[in-house]
Amino acid sequence: MGRRPARRISIKDIARKAGVSHSTVSRALRGSSLVNPRTAERIRRLAARMGYVPNAAARSLVTTRTSIIGLVITTLADPFLAEIVRGVEEVALEAGYRLFLATSNADPERELAAVRALAESRVEGVIVASSRVGELYLPHLEALGVPIVLINHQREAPLIYSVAADSYQGAVLAVSYLIGLGHTRIAYIAGPPMARSNRLRLTGYQETMAAAGLMPDPAWIMEGNGRPEAGEWGIQRLLEVPLRPTAVFCYNDMTAIGAMRAARRAGLRVPEDLSIIGFDDILFAAYTEPPLTTIAQPKYEMGRTAMSMLLRLLQGERVPADLQLPCRLVERASCGPPLEGSIPMVPHLLAERRLP
Repeated sequence: MGRRPARRISIKDIARKAGVSHSTVSRALRGSSLVNPRTAERIRRLAARMGYVPNAAARSLVTTRTSIIGLVITTLADPFLAEIVRGVEEVALEAGYRLFLATSNADPERELAAVRALAESRVEGVIVASSRVGELYLPHLEALGVPIVLINHQREAPLIYSVAADSYQGAVLAVSYLIGLGHTRIAYIAGPPMARSNRLRLTGYQETMAAAGLMPDPAWIMEGNGRPEAGEWGIQRLLEVPLRPTAVFCYNDMTAIGAMRAARRAGLRVPEDLSIIGFDDILFAAYTEPPLTTIAQPKYEMGRTAMSMLLRLLQGERVPADLQLPCRLVERASCGPPLEGSIPMVPHLLAERRLP
């Protein structure tokens, strides 16, 4: 005969052993101030020795709280998300919350499955760090009736509460840096056309060029999709332009990695013949050849800020609807002065910033 599974230790077992009521044990394990600190410590030690494991599901039925936060991401394969998830998790654990992770893959069926899973887990709030919040997806999230915070959302209309990197400011940093190196012919390989971040980065690029008295050739602005192949296509097309650019600002690092590959295939040296700058500062950016100069998004800070915002919402506090965190320049080796010389640095636009 097989061994009978060990019986689960209950609060009543601890109460019997400690010689107190089960309600006293329950309060002590919850950290209630109604229990004498010395008694509470004795009960917690006894519970640990007996192997007591709290039943989260049963507790939530009594307290109507689950202490679970839903975290939705596009895919675990996205290198951009690791630091965001770490920031969310650290603040959640500090506050006594657990994370329920769901992936959407930007697929309508997966999105709805993720929402159903969140509902079944009775989450108290939701953070969405997906690159896209679908038209079908969001109403179902809202139907959960819990606070929702979006990280780097890409829709044009303001949605619930959001935390994002300041894409406009980051673009100004990138283009100002290239102009400061002496570049006057700067191209932009764009991201997804409907993405809010792409619109802001394009605006930052155009306004920084204008502030320096430079008029970019429309042929220097390439369509893209945020993936490496867009960088490859963009470079191939830029090589066909009569007046070739000497530097390229890429929508993100993945685009920049594709652009660097295409440049090498075309026999161009980076940065001697062509400077390339990215946006995001993903892990791989430091390991390209040459290492990629980029604009770092505050990924870890975005995660921490989003979770802190959600905690304030759960406590009934008023919070800003849309927070933008500043980016920073990370200089590596993919940018340098053009062969024909340099010009002075342009005035910084951010002093008189206009939000698009």
